[in-house]
Amino acid sequence: MSSVLVLAEHAGGRVARATLEMVTLARRMGDVDVVWLGSGASDGQPSLQAAGVRSVRVAEEFPVDSTPAGVVAALLQAQVSAVGADSVLVSSTTTGKEIAGRLAARLRCGLITDASDLSADRQVTQSIFGGSLIVQSRIPAAMGVVTVRPNAVQPEETSGTAEIVAIDFTPEGDVRTANVVDRSPIVKSDRPELTEASIVVSGGRGMAAGENFALVEELADSMGAAVGASRAATDAGWYPHQFQVGQTGKTVSPQLYMANGISGAIQHRAGMQTSKVVVAVNKDAEAPIFELADFGVVGDLFTVIPQLMEQIRARAE
Repeated sequence: MSSVLVLAEHAGGRVARATLEMVTLARRMGDVDVVWLGSGASDGQPSLQAAGVRSVRVAEEFPVDSTPAGVVAALLQAQVSAVGADSVLVSSTTTGKEIAGRLAARLRCGLITDASDLSADRQVTQSIFGGSLIVQSRIPAAMGVVTVRPNAVQPEETSGTAEIVAIDFTPEGDVRTANVVDRSPIVKSDRPELTEASIVVSGGRGMAAGENFALVEELADSMGAAVGASRAATDAGWYPHQFQVGQTGKTVSPQLYMANGISGAIQHRAGMQTSKVVVAVNKDAEAPIFELADFGVVGDLFTVIPQLMEQIRARAE
């Protein structure tokens, strides 16, 4: 039976949803072994066991946030040999893609990025050109590396052993040609993580100015939601780029997505079109976002949002 290696994303011992999604896809192809870099594996073990993972291979001395991508790629290459894996899945983050590219070069195998689905026979589905085309492809060789877009599938539970195995790895040769010398962590708010939130409230060009995003934040806080922004808003400097939703930003798939003053350009739609319910507020009745929206309000968001918050507060009392 085939074996698939998955590079885990985690924080404080909590397994990221993106990892559970990759495990769900990997189980279609065979047994799943997870590589856990850094500490906290014992805390994440129950979640991985419930996800159907066979083993959790731990390298505590190589935390992914401070280990160069070249070292991580070398470590993964060693684990591919250790478990006999014929596929490796990595999350489609900036760091994940660099690791995947280096790993594919080391293994001399094919690489497919930004997968949205995987079949049992390793056929990969990708959404390209802003979601206007669906492509299906397959790495013909016996070995392949794939990066998977977050929020691609719904994680499914089963049962596994998730046996913790300590990795004995020493980098060799010139893999340590770069070292991380400093990091400035992003100060996080009390709001849900954007890619994992069940409700996302976003603002776009219609917000008109950065200070007006306080209105979006207030609405999001009243709903227990995460805050997002369109590329136009982040490029204008109105909101940090880390909150950009779209093809060149983050992909979200919440139960409820609310787009305020967002026209609905294909770049933005590619990052939120799998949302279960989409609500749009825009004063332009011809805005493309209304083609995707389940519910639409044609009106000035500076009038609509305050009225909505009044109704939310009234229902909460």
